[in-house]
Amino acid sequence: MITDLSWMLEDIVANVPKARHAVLLSADGLPRGATDGMAQKDVRTISAAMAGMQSLSRATAHFAGDGPDRQWNQTIIEFSHGWIFLIGAGQGAYLAAAAAPDVDMQQISFRMHRLVARLGNNLTSPPRVHAEEAGAARARNAPAGQEAGTGIRIADLDEVISQVHGARHAVLLGADGLPRGATTGMSQDLADTISAAMTGIHAYSRATAQFAGVQPDALWRQTVIEFQHGWIFLISAGRGAFLAAAAQHDADIEDFTTRLHQVVPRLGAYLAPRGEASRT
Repeated sequence: MITDLSWMLEDIVANVPKARHAVLLSADGLPRGATDGMAQKDVRTISAAMAGMQSLSRATAHFAGDGPDRQWNQTIIEFSHGWIFLIGAGQGAYLAAAAAPDVDMQQISFRMHRLVARLGNNLTSPPRVHAEEAGAARARNAPAGQEAGTGIRIADLDEVISQVHGARHAVLLGADGLPRGATTGMSQDLADTISAAMTGIHAYSRATAQFAGVQPDALWRQTVIEFQHGWIFLISAGRGAFLAAAAQHDADIEDFTTRLHQVVPRLGAYLAPRGEASRT
């Protein structure tokens, strides 16, 4: 029998100003509890999306770099109307929380991790699917019809990587989810694999917009994945395209993300649809 742990989740919304909702889920997307005010349909949707998000997040660990400890720490989704935070909550379980744009990030993170510690032995059911294996499989299989990388080096991205200590790679994805170009030294296989995973991560991010709050003109801004050894950022590059970039954990991430957003307007020439002329 699976215990409903909704009552424990109320700690987050009761004690963190601007926190909106919290959901506890299993690795295979089954809800284990949710805060008051959420429809069961929405809880099921968020649980499924967050399960997919964590598995794909884990599958991108190699993009952030090599290292003895490539543990996934958290995934954060930023919208114009709020935030979503996703962390591990024990074996085969995950905790997701949503908050307003002006929430105290440190406070909600503290409450989430404290709640995970309190949940303790209440979370004993093992995952039905190994998260890293599931994420790797989804990265291999999506999207259908994946082609080889373009092999186009984007000098503007090379410049950003060279300017920030600890920055590693960047790849530009077209609206079709295929790589349009990448930084020097990034293999075509890596560009293809990461592009597939990032396309899925963006789709899951968009699917969670209502969890962050109901707003008709809500905009997705970025998805950030933190590992023990590094960071991955996914941001909009206009025209339905995306820019994915990775850095070591000790990199200046504020400087890095600022430079990534500054370079986006210069990337339009690489985004011509397949079959049309594009810059080389």
